[in-house]
Amino acid sequence: MQDYNKLEITMKKRIFITATNTDIGKTYTTKRLLQEFASRGFRVGVIKPVETGVVNGIYLDGDELLKFVQELNKEFNDVKVEDIVPISYELPAAPFVSSDAKDFDFKKVDAKVKKLEQKCDILIFEGAGGLLVPVDKDNMIVDLIHHYKASALLVTHCSLGCINDTLLSKKVLSDLSIKHTIAFNCKEEDISFNDVSKPYFDKTGFEVLKVSDEIDKICDVLYNL
Repeated sequence: MQDYNKLEITMKKRIFITATNTDIGKTYTTKRLLQEFASRGFRVGVIKPVETGVVNGIYLDGDELLKFVQELNKEFNDVKVEDIVPISYELPAAPFVSSDAKDFDFKKVDAKVKKLEQKCDILIFEGAGGLLVPVDKDNMIVDLIHHYKASALLVTHCSLGCINDTLLSKKVLSDLSIKHTIAFNCKEEDISFNDVSKPYFDKTGFEVLKVSDEIDKICDVLYNL
């Protein structure tokens, strides 16, 4: 493992967490990454540019992320949930639908990114849903990755169908020349993974990095992208 504590940071590092679909484990993975990078001496930060399903001021992801990052980086103690979730909508749907097809407010998010990066060395972006979730009529989540010049971590699942889902999302990232790596978020019920899906990845030279077991290696890869 590389000794990051001896590295001098010359620029801010941006990592965008995306997934093959919704409810795959982006928030869980984001928290694991924040914790691992913080343990290496980095000041960590997090932003979720847009969250839907925000009702009565309750941000299911944003509140959890803010509380977690404040425990790791005291410079975030004066940060509010509206800072790490600049855009929110009530309807739990794609932002394009939830916003009634409004244009995505890049300037609003840009301002929050600038503010948060003054408090951290590594800023982790958490997406919404999968790569092709529309945020407005012209942009999808993958366009946010490109806009913010971030490297990407694609979180995929370990249940039946993960080969197809993983390869489709990887192709989207590769076609846009976005630097990325892939992490598998295996759950207790994914007992068939080793027999029905992992053999494909093993035999095609596709490294299987599991969020639960190899977060340190995932961080190594992401830092060097």
